[in-house]
Amino acid sequence: MSHPLGVSRPDLVVTDLPQPEEVFGVRRIGAKELVKYAVGPSLIALGISIGSGEWLLGPQAVGQYGFVGVGWVITVSALLQTFYNVECSRYVLATGEAPVVGWGRVPPGYMFWVPLSVFVVIFAFIAGGWAASAGQGVYALVHGTVAPAGAEEPRLWAIGLLVLVFLITAAARRISRALELANWVMVSAILVTLLLIDLFVVPFAQWWDAIRGFVTPAAPPPGITATQLGGLAGFTALASGLNWYVMGHYRDKGYGMGFRTGFISGLRGGRSELLDSGVTFPDDEKNAATWKRWYRLLIVDMWGVFFVGAILGMLLPTILMARAVEVSGQKPTAANVPTFVASVLDQEYGRPMFILVLIVGVLILFSTQLGIFEAMVRVTTDAAHATSPRLRALIEGDPRRFYYPFMLTLLVVIAIVLHLAVPIELVQWSANMSNLGALFYPFLLMYLNSRLPRAARPRWWHYVVLVLNFLFFGFFFVNFIADFVGEPLVTF
Repeated sequence: MSHPLGVSRPDLVVTDLPQPEEVFGVRRIGAKELVKYAVGPSLIALGISIGSGEWLLGPQAVGQYGFVGVGWVITVSALLQTFYNVECSRYVLATGEAPVVGWGRVPPGYMFWVPLSVFVVIFAFIAGGWAASAGQGVYALVHGTVAPAGAEEPRLWAIGLLVLVFLITAAARRISRALELANWVMVSAILVTLLLIDLFVVPFAQWWDAIRGFVTPAAPPPGITATQLGGLAGFTALASGLNWYVMGHYRDKGYGMGFRTGFISGLRGGRSELLDSGVTFPDDEKNAATWKRWYRLLIVDMWGVFFVGAILGMLLPTILMARAVEVSGQKPTAANVPTFVASVLDQEYGRPMFILVLIVGVLILFSTQLGIFEAMVRVTTDAAHATSPRLRALIEGDPRRFYYPFMLTLLVVIAIVLHLAVPIELVQWSANMSNLGALFYPFLLMYLNSRLPRAARPRWWHYVVLVLNFLFFGFFFVNFIADFVGEPLVTF
């Protein structure tokens, strides 16, 4: 029995959905089991989220222009992206296919969409701004001072952190699980430490200004550019139209039909089978009831962890930046934004605060580096493994034989590229390229999700939200391109 879906790819094999208890090896899913076993993929996404947007673009925009006209862009972006993440993950849960493989089912087929999608992801993130910014933070932590303009050592630290990502994945039994555990530690430490620092440093009036700015629609502040605002919209929460590149972790976690299709194991994990095509479930009452259980777990993971964490991850650094600007009477620049807050607090509260904020900054940027670097490798591996029988024969069906050599190759390329521009400029480029994805991936999702088994199909208003993603992020990308080649369509 099979389920046809789209074009140019094999029909989906049909079998029953597994129960969550079977997947996670527990007798029942209670609150403890939910946290210990079910929550996870959203943490990987959140680890990426609390980084380039939250520590760089958001604080830079607020530091230069304040919360009014900036904060509401953050809130709208986080809301739309969380809805979008759920829709991307819906497909993964219902088919066990990573999104990059699913795109190959949309006309005109995998020969067009799969290579294009791999190219877009790598082109968006290969600039390495997240890595270069992390290197600046490590330099300041080691030397106790901000790196001089154009210094080489921060780039060497950035490359060293890329090597650390390779070692983390190589030492893992199951790569997704290693990333989850790393992000449990980093994200918890980041949010708790930032909250304590903000409660100590930031007066209540500034908290209120920030919260009001986040929920009050207002025109963008005069002087902010299309590139800055588009970068802020694109990298609030995750990566707007390209968020799908992380949602394949639900497959590796074993969510829904992902339990039937396999995962990418680490070098210590032994070989694991990864199917080259997806599996779905029959349209019957039993599987419809099981689907509802998986969908509820997805909603808890995305809205309870990712959305809340993304808002806190943007709120806490931006109010700290606003306080630093008020105290110092200065504004951050593209060159010094990764270490601006630490430098100001050093003067106000002494060296221990300087070191603490730098440690937080390095953790924030490294969590982003860990997720983005691994995701570029994962997306390419999934795409190549699923669509190339010749490659599967060459690697004898073991994705690791492609995954790790490609990761080393990508490491060398990023090490070269991150020498080409100021880190914040690289990040703005990546963020605006993420908005490019919002011009077409929402429509690909509509095509795929409307053809899932009936129980898994979206309701009508989900399609409306996907169109809003297209309009919101697409506007910023078009304005960015117009600004890049000449004059922006809209000036502020």
